Amino acid sequence: MSQAVAAAIALGATPAFAAQGDEESVSLQAVTVTATRRAESLQKVPVAVSVVDGEQLERDNRNGVASIVQQVPSLNFRTGASNKDTSLFIRGVGTISTSPGVEPTVATVIDGVVYGRPGQATLDLLDLERIEVLRGPQGTLFGKNASAGVLNIVTKAPTEEPHGYIDQSYYSGNESRTRFGIGGSLIPDTLKGSLTTLFGSYDGNVDNRANGHEVNGYNRKGVRGKLEFTPSDDLTLTLAADYMQSHDDAPNGVVSKALTPAFAGALAPVSASGHSRDIASDYRSHVEDINKGLSAQLDWNLGDYTLTSITAWRGWNNTQWQDGDRLATITSAFPGTEDKGDLSYDQYSQEVRLASPKGEFVEYVGGLFYMHGKDDETYRRTLVTPTGSQRGVADYTTTSDSYSAFGETTLNFTSRLRGIAGLRWTHDDLEYDHRRVSTSATTVSGIQPGTRSSGSVDEDGWSGRLGVQYDLSDDVMAYVTYSRGYKGPAYNVFFNMQPRDTDALKPETSNTWEAGIKASAWDNRLTTNLAVFHSEYDNYQANFFDTVANQVVTRLINAGSVSTEGVELDYALQATQNLKLSGALAYTRARIDQFSCPAGAAASCNVDGKTLPYSPDWKSYVRADYSIPLANGLDVELGTDYSWQSEVQYDISQNPDTTQGAYGIWNASIALADYTNGWRVALLGKNLADKSYSPMLASGSGYIYRAVPRDDERYFGVQLRKDF
Repeated sequence: MSQAVAAAIALGATPAFAAQGDEESVSLQAVTVTATRRAESLQKVPVAVSVVDGEQLERDNRNGVASIVQQVPSLNFRTGASNKDTSLFIRGVGTISTSPGVEPTVATVIDGVVYGRPGQATLDLLDLERIEVLRGPQGTLFGKNASAGVLNIVTKAPTEEPHGYIDQSYYSGNESRTRFGIGGSLIPDTLKGSLTTLFGSYDGNVDNRANGHEVNGYNRKGVRGKLEFTPSDDLTLTLAADYMQSHDDAPNGVVSKALTPAFAGALAPVSASGHSRDIASDYRSHVEDINKGLSAQLDWNLGDYTLTSITAWRGWNNTQWQDGDRLATITSAFPGTEDKGDLSYDQYSQEVRLASPKGEFVEYVGGLFYMHGKDDETYRRTLVTPTGSQRGVADYTTTSDSYSAFGETTLNFTSRLRGIAGLRWTHDDLEYDHRRVSTSATTVSGIQPGTRSSGSVDEDGWSGRLGVQYDLSDDVMAYVTYSRGYKGPAYNVFFNMQPRDTDALKPETSNTWEAGIKASAWDNRLTTNLAVFHSEYDNYQANFFDTVANQVVTRLINAGSVSTEGVELDYALQATQNLKLSGALAYTRARIDQFSCPAGAAASCNVDGKTLPYSPDWKSYVRADYSIPLANGLDVELGTDYSWQSEVQYDISQNPDTTQGAYGIWNASIALADYTNGWRVALLGKNLADKSYSPMLASGSGYIYRAVPRDDERYFGVQLRKDF
């Protein structure tokens, strides 16, 4: 959320902000980003970027990608019973699919490593420095699956000075989070390292009335370590390893509306309502997830040039159990559906970049990229009836290889005027193999008969950027850019895959115009960043709700053409040495221009001109932070924030029952800190107005169900931190 929000968040992390002693010299803290693959001032990069501070996220009990959408108005998130089923949206555009044969529209990059599947990065993130949300196509420098934007996540680098900390938090609902970190020099001026651990648990805020258990919670533990080896002034090698194990027991949706009296009766003793936090389930929905990785980054200064190599491997294992019928009773009218899915995913990537020196007439970043991914899944579905059961098992493998060559150049025509030109060529190879066996030779509820298919496709795509950047003054920069986005071909590979799903989807492309202005005023005490954009997407890859084997499913198709346009404003004001105000506002008009109705669609296709799912027209975020220095060296820190969004539709078929009305969330905190002696204690309240809302609404067979967020009701917490 550009410097406005980044600066606001930085306030909460330091007691005195960027003051220079008297009120006239107070200024906002400078923010450096790597949105252009170089370390540059956020106010100077010709890209619309939102920046969120990692430490402040933990202080706000926002512990992963899903939780930052309240702070970044242009970002939205689709949740699910498993992190495997999640999706990110930027400026109204994203891909809703659990298929391993489709790329996410929004790329996730952590310390330079591209994550091939969106579910890999939606759990807790360890040792965060910051999250950069790059809005709009970023296909030139970030390449793979970046046709709508990028989450560029940066973790903390090891420091020379020895240090450590322990951070313990407790929240109502029996949520506990413990972080412990150590780091410092191992060999002076040559080797330094850091190690961070996390232990988190939460009982949940949903009750299973069938057995009295509390669900929608988690148990997580993880570790991240870094070693930074500097044998000379010109060479740095950074080795990183991370491991996160998670057990989540999110229910497979809470029924919010029964569409038939029969289903309402079967749901008893639970009554469906828009604010329900009760389920009645006889089959336990939960997820076991392991995410791990290794990377090596080499930075070599060749004179004034910098050569960077990033070699990485990531592994992901996910097993999910889901109660497909969402009932605790089994009758002939409502048979039980019990699902179990096993996923094993490995990816290998290599990127090499060369960056020219800054300050020359021609500045450039160029490189090569390769990524290989292989996904193996087994999905089992059991249909349980009063007279017996039927079973289907599908095994499917998806393999992808992506090759890219890219470069972006900045031409410094004058000290104020710059031109931008970038281009990327991508070649994608994608293949799948799918086999399903069934105990029934005919279709039964939720299970298609046995089948087998395989396929392969390869495509070449071009993406790039052209633009001009001009400094209107020393404190005001304006830019205009044109960006071409590309997302590779796809296959709709899933349990109930049918012959109609065996054709490859065409690549998705986008064309975006963006104009922006970034300004500082009042001796850098005020910043305002404004961006205006218009994007058009062709062969938009989207999920359309359909009925397969008498069950509602999402069917991946080339949905046609869509467009999104809007205005984004970020601002921050250091009003006094102790008071900081900040906020962001986004208007996003994301619409379906022409929808290509799939043959045999069960839902309405009359959606031209309607809104894209997970895209409210308006979102806003405001924050105030106030620090009170005490005479004894202590500081009292007060903070409050409020996020609001307008009505949002979650279903591309425009189901009126899957619309979430406008809502706002108010949070506040108070802390006492002694930074000289390295301790801080804080009290915080979340959703103080006790506003219930749904981050996801979807249709089932005869009902509507919703996801229940952590802050669906008011809750409180205490945080304690000691640095040593």
